[in-house]
Amino acid sequence: MKKVAKVLLVASCSIISLLMSLIVLTGIYFGVKGYQMYREATEHVPIREKVETIQQQEGFTQFEELPEIYIQAVIAVEDKRFWDHQGVDYLAIARAVWQDLKAGALVEGGSTITQQLMKNEYFTQDKTWERKFAEIFAAWELEKECSKEEIFELYVNTIYFGSGYYGIYDAAEGYFHKTPQALSGYEAVMLAGLPNAPSVYSPDTNPELAEQRMRQVLSRMVACGVMDQEEASQILGPAS
Repeated sequence: MKKVAKVLLVASCSIISLLMSLIVLTGIYFGVKGYQMYREATEHVPIREKVETIQQQEGFTQFEELPEIYIQAVIAVEDKRFWDHQGVDYLAIARAVWQDLKAGALVEGGSTITQQLMKNEYFTQDKTWERKFAEIFAAWELEKECSKEEIFELYVNTIYFGSGYYGIYDAAEGYFHKTPQALSGYEAVMLAGLPNAPSVYSPDTNPELAEQRMRQVLSRMVACGVMDQEEASQILGPAS
């Protein structure tokens, strides 16, 4: 029995070692492919050029013009370690990889705000490992080029909010007939939740789902310690 157990243990260790080797080799393969994708994209349009083009768009809203509660809401729901990482949240990626391996497909991305920005501006929305590595390389470069405040404003000025509105300025004007600076807490939190599924949560087409999503964002803000439950309940009062 001891010999059988020993043989099984050795076999198990060999299988685990083989699987780890396959995972490493697969990572290297897609890493190289992703790097090539990143280089091709950024050689065609350098990141600095991309940044300047976005900043010159009509209605571009700078970081200091955004309501503080909007900034807090976006970070809480999209990338809670935004201020601490260098473009990539390795804890989030590890969690996402584990979920992907269990599902046998790319079901979670673990993307930071920086990665999402690079994905939206340079790559397709196809869920592939190659593209994932490409956005990681691009995110690293963007973090070297721009401050966190610049990255955040680039992100919110380019994302889709539903109903044909791209960027926080158009969304604030389109949904509430206000500039971003004039948004109430209720309105700011609602807008923070829309990019997750803009066609589904658009207040123009699904006001109930939009408010439901807003409640999820507030719950996330409470969980992250941005506000307490009393403050969240106050925001859920009538929109001003």
